[in-house]
Amino acid sequence: KIFYIHIISLHFFVFGSVVHAKEYFNPALLLNTSDSSVADLSKFESGYQLAGIYKVNVFLNEDFIAFKDFNFVQTEKNDIISGGLTPCIDSKWLLSIGVKVYDFPDDENLNNQSCIDLKKYIPESNISYNFSSQRLDISIPNIWVESEARGYLPPSEWDDGITAASLNYNLTGSNSENSNNVFLSLNTGFNIGGFRFKNLSSYNYFQQKLNNTNTSKWNNIQTYAEKSIIPIKSELVLGDSNTDHAIFDSVGFRGIRLYSSDAMLPISKQGYAPVVRGIANSRGVLTIRQNGYVVYQTNVAAGPFAINDLTSMSGSGDLNVTIEESTGAVQNFIIPYSGVPILLREGRTKVDIAMGEFRSGNNEQGTPFFVQGIISHGFGKGLTGYAATQLASDYKATLIGIGKNWGRFGAFSFDATQANSTLANGEEHSGQSYRLLYSKSLNTLGTTFQLMGYRYSTKGFYTLNDVAYKS
Repeated sequence: KIFYIHIISLHFFVFGSVVHAKEYFNPALLLNTSDSSVADLSKFESGYQLAGIYKVNVFLNEDFIAFKDFNFVQTEKNDIISGGLTPCIDSKWLLSIGVKVYDFPDDENLNNQSCIDLKKYIPESNISYNFSSQRLDISIPNIWVESEARGYLPPSEWDDGITAASLNYNLTGSNSENSNNVFLSLNTGFNIGGFRFKNLSSYNYFQQKLNNTNTSKWNNIQTYAEKSIIPIKSELVLGDSNTDHAIFDSVGFRGIRLYSSDAMLPISKQGYAPVVRGIANSRGVLTIRQNGYVVYQTNVAAGPFAINDLTSMSGSGDLNVTIEESTGAVQNFIIPYSGVPILLREGRTKVDIAMGEFRSGNNEQGTPFFVQGIISHGFGKGLTGYAATQLASDYKATLIGIGKNWGRFGAFSFDATQANSTLANGEEHSGQSYRLLYSKSLNTLGTTFQLMGYRYSTKGFYTLNDVAYKS
């Protein structure tokens, strides 16, 4: 028992020494010889750490992005949590994580700097370092950071698919007292090396029993080859196809068509949706609702932001934007939203070029060679501009138009077409056509008003389909 009591006394003596060491550590205890000098450890007494290279977990706007070595240097800021250290960050690394360094003033000289003062270029930015957890947090307003659209998949990961053939058929027939009838529809395809070959054809057999006559006919409806042109996000079609119907009336043709493909974009970049802009006073959660449903949610850093990857939504319905900030403050504002088919996202450009022989399958029409070109571009503030032309030996049409999401007044597009035509009888005509599309959400009344197509054409206006008639 006496020995046990002494052990406990010794334990309390050692513990008491540890408490005293936290209050003060005598540097002389580190010396091995009487000739050694005492190092200056005053910085360590204040919570500072040695400068040098440390491997840290890097978080950008609360999202983990890297586990990386950084060279840390001393800073004048007396911050015990960071150990008085700040990382040296260069422009090349900032660019690699999506920061828009190319928008910095005098960005060419940034390549010569190994330690950039980020606050000099983005005042709302912040860099905080926790030495004990080896965590580096970088906060940059979202508007300064490139972000991959939701659903984005790098083209390097795309696959042309396997070499394969396909066959779809539909066979129907009937047998009556007076006649027999058989109809066969074939849809065949073959894929190889990124090319997709398609053929649509039909066979019709009809027998009249009364006079013992029969007819049979094989129809080649459509044959074409299609290939994706990935670098320009477009599709190339060779053979029988149809032009787009959004600008001019759709017509069939045999030739070549190259057009921008929405299917090659992430789903959050397809169709039309407005850009949501605002300013967050502190880090927070941004939520967007349409017609009472949450359609988008993300974290935003302090400073300005721009949300440009909203999934294309229903034709109309105002957007209710809420920002719940870390300080407890809540922002809320409304973005009136309506859309018409012609509208494009801000910065999006679409091109559609087709040329070949007019092909309708109508024996009363000829096959004039024509060229059609369409270009449209989404500008800022919900504005879209577009222009188009159709050219043939006896037909020339030029179109110019504009579309606009006008907020609480709805969305509209308006275009005008000038056409010069020479008919089969040699008569020459000139005329104009005007088209208006309009859409307006009336959520308070629980309805949507849409004027999907109103067209007024003057006397003398003809389409390419009209001019193709032989008489």
